[in-house]
Amino acid sequence: MTLQSPNATADQHRAADRPLENGPTVLRVLRDTLTYARRRDYTGWDYGDGMSSRIRRALPFDNKWVNIAFQETIKRAPVNVRPLFLVEQRRNYKGTALFAMTNLNFHRLTTDIDYDPEDGTDYLSEARDLLDWLVEERSTGYSGFCGGHNHEIQHLDGRGVPNDPDVVSTSYAVKALLAGADLDSRYPEMARTAAAFVTEDLDYREVDGGDGAVIDYHMNHSDDYYTINAGALGARILVELYDFFGEQVLLDRATKILDHIARLQTDLGGWHYRDPADASHLSMDSHHNGFVVEAFQQYHSLVGSARYGDTLDRALSFYRGLFESDGAPRFDEANAYPRDIHAAAQGILVFTYSGDLDVAERILRWTLDNLYAGDGRFYFRKGRFYTKRITLMRWCQAWMAYAMSEYLTAQRLSGAPVSEL
Repeated sequence: MTLQSPNATADQHRAADRPLENGPTVLRVLRDTLTYARRRDYTGWDYGDGMSSRIRRALPFDNKWVNIAFQETIKRAPVNVRPLFLVEQRRNYKGTALFAMTNLNFHRLTTDIDYDPEDGTDYLSEARDLLDWLVEERSTGYSGFCGGHNHEIQHLDGRGVPNDPDVVSTSYAVKALLAGADLDSRYPEMARTAAAFVTEDLDYREVDGGDGAVIDYHMNHSDDYYTINAGALGARILVELYDFFGEQVLLDRATKILDHIARLQTDLGGWHYRDPADASHLSMDSHHNGFVVEAFQQYHSLVGSARYGDTLDRALSFYRGLFESDGAPRFDEANAYPRDIHAAAQGILVFTYSGDLDVAERILRWTLDNLYAGDGRFYFRKGRFYTKRITLMRWCQAWMAYAMSEYLTAQRLSGAPVSEL
């Protein structure tokens, strides 16, 4: 595949969509992945959507432990039991943001390569429709723009309701609205108000002793722990808004949040899911560490500061160890399995942003060899002895579509030839 620089010839670019003897090109897989999602109106099952079971909702009582039984059984089953439990398929807020950015990327990738969609798809219009949906379906009644999952989630210490906003979902919606600024000036202006959601609704507060600042993950966040990757994505919101609008207070607050997170970095170079570490069953898992690394990458890229140079170097060194030599993602620092599609997608993004395109390609190649079902559909996880052949619209499709689109964009802008897969 030969997606190269923006100045490459049309003939060179057309090679990017030429089928290979041993399989399709990345651009073709990306197109098929978008087609799969578009034909389903970007609607499908999600990772933790067991509470959407119509059978559970028909029960004449409501019990936390029954809810958890439904949710975790559906989540952890080796095969997709969602049809059996009548789980409703919905459009995910974060997934919609990822699909919006992917459609924008695909439009830009194919603008000057004489690309003729077989079905006449207008990818720019697709992106605009998805961005409009993010605006229309945002959570209301808060200090600023925000959004959350469209299904209930039962936690041990509380319950998330549809559209209960969280910083992670909001961070990708903000990123998408800023990416669509050329389409409609109201998108960045809407995104701008997310700063108030982060600082007011998520209780931005400085840590005693001048050790930076923290924010909550969501409105019902426990005071007993701090969710580190959520804080990092909140900082990324503020950094990206600072880059667009130039308001110093946004950068100052982002810096304080990242100062605290930098101090929580372990001797290994990674981060636990929560502080304290024993507040979660997760350790230093792959995709959540990827979120943290990406936040520091974005600060470095947009601010042009070496403030976190050592932190980022150590983090990338640790993060590389979460991938095998063939590109297979490990689950965390101690466990190779399960090998998760989200971890693979986040790895492609992190190494794309670090300029390590060979590493990003190796992860992508492994994913296509091991978790790609064909026809634009990806599987959820590969275990030691079997693969969960479940396709989740946000967890599998949206993340891989976005990762492939960012990888191809970086290859094109670098001027380097894109390897044929």
